[in-house]
Amino acid sequence: MDEIQKRILTEVADLHEVPEGAYNIRANGQMAARNTTANIDIISKENGSGIDIHIKPGTKKESVHIPVVLSQSGLKEVVYNDFYIGEDSDVVIVAGCGIDNCGSQDSEHDGIHRFFVGRNARVKYVEKHYGAGDGQGKRILNPGTEVHMEEGSFMEMEMVQIKGVDSTVRDTKAELAQGANLVVRERLLTHGEQKAVSNYEVELNGEGASADVISRSVAKDQSYQKFDSKITGNAACSGHTECDAIIMDQARILAVPQLEANDIDAALIHEAAIGKIAGEQIIKLMTLGLTEEEAEEQIINGFLK
Repeated sequence: MDEIQKRILTEVADLHEVPEGAYNIRANGQMAARNTTANIDIISKENGSGIDIHIKPGTKKESVHIPVVLSQSGLKEVVYNDFYIGEDSDVVIVAGCGIDNCGSQDSEHDGIHRFFVGRNARVKYVEKHYGAGDGQGKRILNPGTEVHMEEGSFMEMEMVQIKGVDSTVRDTKAELAQGANLVVRERLLTHGEQKAVSNYEVELNGEGASADVISRSVAKDQSYQKFDSKITGNAACSGHTECDAIIMDQARILAVPQLEANDIDAALIHEAAIGKIAGEQIIKLMTLGLTEEEAEEQIINGFLK
């Protein structure tokens, strides 16, 4: 991998060197590195369109890194990755994609991930998106995530996009069995004329299933964001979805929280708040010696933590 690709890898996966455990690194449409362990196997799909990750039942405190880096202008790809997470396991999965486009053609990566989470398994999934490069070509990322959670399982999803992506449509669907618990934390910043759409659909199908889907975002300049989240309760369950956004300059934000209760014991809540940075917050920080621009930056960084 060249220096540009290594820098992108640091941004999307916090990797400064080869990680421990299982990993599959993809660079410009090709596998750049792979490692498996006794408990985690990574297999290329026969048609070459992606990989299958098999995690043995009972696997504890292991990780899988599957980052993607693109530094070739004009490259467009769709990759399908399937995760089979055995029952009673406890693992961390780090994905994400970074595009450095210094050319005139658009570069695009669409990663489609399916998770099959076994009984009583626990998964932390981290997905970071990043764009860079001074070319006129766009940086486009359209991730699709499909989650199937069996009885008593838990999954935490950290979805982050902070810089440089011109266009993204994030589609996430999940179905939860009895006692399963899903937690989603999205952090998003757009600027310039960037566009970002986040669609979440969660079905709570089993008694005691629960979901908590929260998005925090900042829209600057002329950028546009849409947050569309729907939680459906088909049993005695609990669900919460929330959008909390800061709007700046000439940006636009649309929040569409939705709830559907199909059981008398489905307890569902939605919240949405969009507003600008309060003037007194900026003034307070400026009295401590910060410029107005520095004060805004401090507030945004704290909001998106």
